[in-house]
Amino acid sequence: MHPPRSSAATSSALLRCALLALLLDASGALAQQAGIVPSDATAIPMPPPVPPVRPAELTKVPDGPPANPVADAPLPPERPPELSGTPKAPETAKTPEPKTPEPKSSEVLPAPEPGALPLPPPRPAELSVETPLALTVAAPDDTACRQRLERLGAAFAPLPAIANGQCGAAKPLKLSSLAGGLALDPPATLVCGAAEALARWATEAQVAAERDLGRPLKSLSVGTSYECRGQNHDPDAKLSEHSFANGIDVMGFGFANRAAIAVVALPEGAPEATFLAAVRAKACGYFRTVLGPGSDPAHANHLHLDERERPAGHRLCQ
Repeated sequence: MHPPRSSAATSSALLRCALLALLLDASGALAQQAGIVPSDATAIPMPPPVPPVRPAELTKVPDGPPANPVADAPLPPERPPELSGTPKAPETAKTPEPKTPEPKSSEVLPAPEPGALPLPPPRPAELSVETPLALTVAAPDDTACRQRLERLGAAFAPLPAIANGQCGAAKPLKLSSLAGGLALDPPATLVCGAAEALARWATEAQVAAERDLGRPLKSLSVGTSYECRGQNHDPDAKLSEHSFANGIDVMGFGFANRAAIAVVALPEGAPEATFLAAVRAKACGYFRTVLGPGSDPAHANHLHLDERERPAGHRLCQ
């Protein structure tokens, strides 16, 4: 009697399942050895780690200010009222009060009111603007000039200093005659520099008189030496060198045994005209300013000679 077919079929099916399982296990092992399937391929993926819970003392918000607050920065001092930038209201005009005399040094000054600014000390009397300061200028040393003037044969005497406003001379001289007894009529008041220039020019004039006129020169007729005035007698003009005893006006020439020659325009060719032209040209070598007839109407009747200093040593010879 044969066993039933269902049992044999069941056993065969179980055998095939077992063989299939063995084959799957064997193939999985081989794949894992070959690196095709990772060893944890069947592991369930895990979520990333969660950070620890923050402590309660660090998450609590403080209800009030901190126990030890930070000290506030110091404030600057208050600005003084007198330095405040707020403009003050304009003061109304006050009636001028009579000026009170300044207290003497022996008097006690009253104490200033509280809050008032201190007043400066009284101005010394020697610095008061009511007394103008006098400008003092040291007088030039003309000792060497006077020695040269003596060697030139001039006769002179010192005069007191002249001070007349802006005019004056520190050490004027009274010049009465020059070399060879050449008289100055009247004597001239000049500073030493102008007197020396006149003495040197006079020697040239004496030579010209002998050459052109055949007569010795005996005197010079003087118009003006020192005089406090403007140029050309103009009160609005710049001060003349006469104002400083630094210029002289020669009106004419006196001779022995012939008539005097006045300084005027003369016809050309006359001996007198030749003499005047010669002495005028020589004067330009000794004086910084030479003016005469033909220069301008103010000098039509005399020779004006002075020692005005100009920039770069410029001379005016007309």
